[in-house]
Amino acid sequence: MAGQAAEIVFDDATKVYGDGAPAVDHLSLTVPAGEICVLVGPSGGGKTTALKLVNRLIELTSGDIRIDGRSVTSLDATELRRGIGYVIQQVGLFPHLTIEANIGTVPRLYGRSREWTRARSSELLELVGLDPSYAKRYPSQLSGGERQRVGLARALAADPPLMLMDEPFGAIDPIVRTRLQDEFLRLQREVGKTVVFVTHDIDEAIKVGDRIAILRTGGRLAQYDTPETILKRPADDFVAEFVGADRALKALALHTLAELVPGPPMDGVRAPQTTNLRDALSLLIAEGADVLAVTDDGGRVLGSVTKADLLA
Repeated sequence: MAGQAAEIVFDDATKVYGDGAPAVDHLSLTVPAGEICVLVGPSGGGKTTALKLVNRLIELTSGDIRIDGRSVTSLDATELRRGIGYVIQQVGLFPHLTIEANIGTVPRLYGRSREWTRARSSELLELVGLDPSYAKRYPSQLSGGERQRVGLARALAADPPLMLMDEPFGAIDPIVRTRLQDEFLRLQREVGKTVVFVTHDIDEAIKVGDRIAILRTGGRLAQYDTPETILKRPADDFVAEFVGADRALKALALHTLAELVPGPPMDGVRAPQTTNLRDALSLLIAEGADVLAVTDDGGRVLGSVTKADLLA
């Protein structure tokens, strides 16, 4: 099963605890292979519970979850978990093992040789943006952001078709968090995994998700759709309030300057064409300018856009 993305289906997935109140209530949705589905909602919305139902850290009360058509309940729990990448907020690295050994944990369980594991660790360190020299360090020698990168590398080590990520960047300061989000999206473009991603931050959900599932308190699905559809056409007042009154501005973050037809080149405030429209508008407001020069990766001015263009 390793080496490709997997479709995941929640089919009336329900978890009820002893008090009879559902934590996840008849959750039904499909995550197509190779896409990132973000679970978001208020506290008590069952986001983490839904995630843990997938790898059976929590068992279903009723309903089903299928990975490429196979019910998770039909699989051995240990084998199921070995075949799913799992990334959590506090990373959970083994403090007494080197970074190389941490990354190689699951491959070793599969009987991979020391040479193969060493080569895979080096490859993955480079993939997540860390120098291969990190292999011989220990978790205590790394920053929080670096440990999160190692956690991501470890989750990818066995080339799983599915990854579960529970608030993976939640404990990181805002600047590093933005960098990690960008690095994660770059990585996803390369590896193309199916990802179920939990966050409490709607802006993060909009940035990283191909699809967003907004859950109400009690684990009931309020809306499941693309970020753009949720921002433009929220299903009800709950969704509209959750995504925020500034949802029109949030929608600007889904598009970049490269998607606009620029006017003639002009000097002044500059931004690369990869800048999203929300950041571009923010830059113009901060600089007190009305025209933005759009540049390529090398800094050459390609054209210009106005504040009116962005607002339109």
